[in-house]
Amino acid sequence: MSSLDDIRGLRFGPLGPRMAHVCIDMQRLFAEPGEWHTPALAGIMATVARIVAHRPERALFSRFVTPERAEDAHGQWRSYYQRWRSVTGERLAPGKLDLVPELARLAWPGNLIDKSGHSCFDSAAMRPALDRLGAPGLIVTGVETDVCVLATVLDAIDLGLRVVIVEDAVTSSSAEGHAAAMTAIYPRYDQQIEVVTADDLLRAWTE
Repeated sequence: MSSLDDIRGLRFGPLGPRMAHVCIDMQRLFAEPGEWHTPALAGIMATVARIVAHRPERALFSRFVTPERAEDAHGQWRSYYQRWRSVTGERLAPGKLDLVPELARLAWPGNLIDKSGHSCFDSAAMRPALDRLGAPGLIVTGVETDVCVLATVLDAIDLGLRVVIVEDAVTSSSAEGHAAAMTAIYPRYDQQIEVVTADDLLRAWTE
C-alpha cells in the first residue's frame, strides 16, 4: 500500500477504520427524468457503488423526503414547495423517493437517514447513526455538490468532524454550482475539508 505521502489530499493523517461513508440523496427522484433530474448522477453511480462495496458496514444513505403537499411545509419551505409542487408526495409517482436500485439493496433501517432539509444533520437519525459507528468523521459522496452535500459538510465541520469529500463521487444538476463548490467554496475550509479521488480513498481507507 502506498504511504500517506502518496495520497493527494489527505493532510490530517490516516483515515483509520472508523470513518463513516455518508452517501447523500442517491435517489430515483434525482436519477430519473423530472424537474429535479440530475443527469450527471449517472456518471458517479459506479464510483459511489464501488466505495459503498469497499466498506458496506460503514455506509449511511440519506434520502431527501418531500412533504405530501406544499401546504404541509413550514416557513419558507412552503413557498419552496409551491414552486416545486411536482416533487410533493401527492404528485410524485410511487417509489420516486427510493434510493437508486444499485444502492437500495444495501440499505436497511439502521443505515437509512431520511431528512426533510438539505443537511443530513436535519434528520434526528444522523447523530445516533454516527455514534453507533463510533465515527470520527465523514467520507462524503452523492448529490448535489452545491446543495445537500454542501449543507451536510458545513454542519459536520461545525460539529468538529473530519470531512473527506470524494471529488469524482459528488455531482450536481448545475455544472456551474458544482464547479464553484469544488474550486471556490470547499478550498476555503482547507483546515477542515480534505478532497480526494475515489482511487486514493480506497487505497487509504483500510480496515
